[in-house]
Amino acid sequence: MFKTNFFSTDEFFLVNEEFHTSKVSPRQIDTLLESGWRHFGTHFFRYNLAFNEGRLCYVFPLRIRLSDFSLSRSQRRIFKKNRNFQTVVRPIEITEEKENLFNRHKQRFKSAIPASLYDFLSFDAASTPCKAFEICVYDDEKLLAASFFDVGERAISSVYAMFEPEEHQRSLGIFTMLLEIDYARERGKSFYYQGYVYEVNSFYDYKKRFHALEKFDWNGRWEIFNEK
Repeated sequence: MFKTNFFSTDEFFLVNEEFHTSKVSPRQIDTLLESGWRHFGTHFFRYNLAFNEGRLCYVFPLRIRLSDFSLSRSQRRIFKKNRNFQTVVRPIEITEEKENLFNRHKQRFKSAIPASLYDFLSFDAASTPCKAFEICVYDDEKLLAASFFDVGERAISSVYAMFEPEEHQRSLGIFTMLLEIDYARERGKSFYYQGYVYEVNSFYDYKKRFHALEKFDWNGRWEIFNEK
């Protein structure tokens, strides 16, 4: 079922749409991402306004144009810091080990605290609503971080990431994003979508600190992102 709330005046422009589906093709997920859609499980949504710390602000989808991407100095340091860990890429499988990591990781949040990994993933996350993978980072047999991402024909899209809070100094959330970018570039993808950000400073500003970044302008165009 598709629900839409689209309203525009000279002073105000609102997008607030959603629908549910259990299956989209790789080409369809690319098309949805290009139009600013995101999804958690089978719930697809897009919106351009949200409250952040009590203040109404604009929301922008971000993506990286992979042909122009390069690592920053700090990102090179993150790779070097974590180079001795083992990494595994495979179809998503939710295990007790991952659920325990999620429960430790969510303690970092002060508001909008998620209840479960299934707030973000379907019960058949490897294939519903689309093909999806996980990247897991291990120190010997201990799981330190995991991230989940969709795979389209021309793009991949980050869904959720989590890491061991005691290892926060290692920037493992950024590390798994960089591993996802590597996965996409090695397979000839054009774009990496890292999710929504607010126009104001927020908890999600780490998504803005990448080269070759573009934002969706809510008029059907992607433009170079220049943080003011």
